Amino acid sequence: MKRWRPGDRREPVSQMIRVDQAGEYGATRIYAGQLAVMGDRVPLAREIVGMAKQEERHRAWFDAMIAERGVRPTLLQPFWSVAGFALGAVTAAIGPEAAMACTAAVETEIDKHYDQQLAELRDEEPELSAAVLEFQAEELEHKEAAIAHGAEQAIGYPVLSAVIRLGCRVAIAASKRI
Repeated sequence: MKRWRPGDRREPVSQMIRVDQAGEYGATRIYAGQLAVMGDRVPLAREIVGMAKQEERHRAWFDAMIAERGVRPTLLQPFWSVAGFALGAVTAAIGPEAAMACTAAVETEIDKHYDQQLAELRDEEPELSAAVLEFQAEELEHKEAAIAHGAEQAIGYPVLSAVIRLGCRVAIAASKRI
């Protein structure tokens, strides 16, 4: 196991990049699952396609950071692929409001996660901080759009939201290390 000197930020920053890439990848899979079930027959599909394109751009940026900085991606990527798609498909099958409840729950946790990263980064990683700040603003737009499209009217919203948010926290913790 590598030992890091005090003040050496490589490992914490590598964990940030690894978990952010995994999260953005997971988000693209959630939207893919939702669109696979809803297709284009639901008016909300156009909104989801727009969100998915932003998530894909975020993922591509973190993919580049992984390559540029030699960060090991999470070994859980195949699991996140299946789990994200399944979460998106199941929530879409429940209905458009449940799909939006999923988005609102995920983006709530991502906002908190990005806040923690920005506080930890301070001024030490300007490129990463700028990207996280930009992506955080877009994630908040997704959350606001989800709420505007009826997320809170989903059947069992409080429980659905709590379970998805817990899953996000577990995914973040696991992707940092594995």
